[in-house]
Amino acid sequence: MVGSFAATTPAAAAGIDVKGEIECLALTIYFEARGESDRGKLAVGHVVMNRAQHPLFPGEVCQVVRQGGDKLRYRCQFSWWCDGRSDRPRDRRAWAVSRALAGLVYWDYSQDPTAGALWYHADYARPSWRRDLTPGPTIGRHVFYGLTEDWRGKPVLNGTAATYTPD
Repeated sequence: MVGSFAATTPAAAAGIDVKGEIECLALTIYFEARGESDRGKLAVGHVVMNRAQHPLFPGEVCQVVRQGGDKLRYRCQFSWWCDGRSDRPRDRRAWAVSRALAGLVYWDYSQDPTAGALWYHADYARPSWRRDLTPGPTIGRHVFYGLTEDWRGKPVLNGTAATYTPD
């Protein structure tokens, strides 16, 4: 049933591998936010989707996740992709949760707790790029960032949206 539904979506009609896209999103949630609350996991998933919908980034989830890191280790957008470790989930329960949340994020069944963020980092990191961006919410151990305005000229990361709590 799910397979037949996916085959009729605009993404599938456009030749996008929907199952593969959700798998890439789930892997990112798993490896980047496995120890976070569901809200923290959703936040990471939404950053990927926000990027896939923004003209500064590739237009498909797997392309967003795999951006960079093809030549140098640790030079990718999402550290799990180019850290040299196995990309196979080992915690079955956490993997099941990540897959379920990835589906919610991909099909837009969850509200974005980051208010449109395009970047994030762990709260213990201090990347130099953070000074060039608008700080957004801190959710769990991640600090989220966006642009001052989105590509349509609308303000992003305002206080109202950034304080939304889905849990």
